Amino acid sequence: MRHTTLGTSGTVRVTGLSFGAAGIGNLYTPVGAGQAREAVDAAWDAGIRYFDTAPHYGLGLSERRLGEALRERPRSAYTLSTKVGRILEPVPGDAATEPDDLDHGFAVPATHRRVWDFSADGVRRSIEDSLTRLGLDRIDIVYLHDPDDHAEEAFTQAYPALERLRAEGTVGAIGAGMNQTAMLTRFLRDTDTDVVLCAGRFTLLDQSALTELLPEAAARGRSVVVGGVFNSGLLADPRPGATYDYAAAPPALVERALRMDTVTRRYGVPLRAAALHYPLRHPAVASVLVGTRSAAEVRDAAGLAGLTLPDDLWAELRAEGLLTENGAPA
Repeated sequence: MRHTTLGTSGTVRVTGLSFGAAGIGNLYTPVGAGQAREAVDAAWDAGIRYFDTAPHYGLGLSERRLGEALRERPRSAYTLSTKVGRILEPVPGDAATEPDDLDHGFAVPATHRRVWDFSADGVRRSIEDSLTRLGLDRIDIVYLHDPDDHAEEAFTQAYPALERLRAEGTVGAIGAGMNQTAMLTRFLRDTDTDVVLCAGRFTLLDQSALTELLPEAAARGRSVVVGGVFNSGLLADPRPGATYDYAAAPPALVERALRMDTVTRRYGVPLRAAALHYPLRHPAVASVLVGTRSAAEVRDAAGLAGLTLPDDLWAELRAEGLLTENGAPA
């Protein structure tokens, strides 16, 4: 398992494969406490030492479960990230309007409501709340979470607050996590972020991060963590009816993914392995974040990460017109 120091932080290191903890926060369907713990244990056994969570995931359930699983580990042996931008406010029992949180994607009781807050005070409060849920003494990386519709507050209040926390030594590295590239590129250009987390925009089916985001990161010596490498399902299991970015995959993309699958299998490689390896070919990418909800899924991801993919595979994908030259980093 390769390790990379993030950006210019000098101290915060991540493994090439990282554990995304949305799944153990009951993303879409319930996950038992035992299964969640087994998933984290399997990640540790596989050599994964970077774990990512957020208050948004299961209304804090992901943070609580991840903290419980990591608390007994040596604190210096792993890197933990969480996010700010959504404060969790308790909902009085008689005031709840929904029985569960499935409208937000999580199979948990609707005991809290999310309140957008990118103020400086909101950042500090969010980190304090996260530390309480995690039961840990510090957070290594803090991302501004989905500030798409809150740009002014994020750049003028939330980011400066993170910069002060980094200067104080409260956190080791700071950045932003989003499903788009334009604002993340702005963070790289206009701030001193160490890392950005880009979900779904640097995959075999969407290389839009190559236009500006990744060149900007490479030029400035910053790091990129890539999530959503399976585009929510299509690249993990290419077939009609698969999902792409959380919606039904368009037929043209299904056909393209199936053609990619044919090519990769000629080399004895499942498409999901190529999807996982592809972002790591770019020098600015420090880690690929894979969301897992069971020990079996963790072991599968670790096994895929351990494969060696031949250069001819990438060359054939390009020759077949399935990867543009701009979409094939050295």
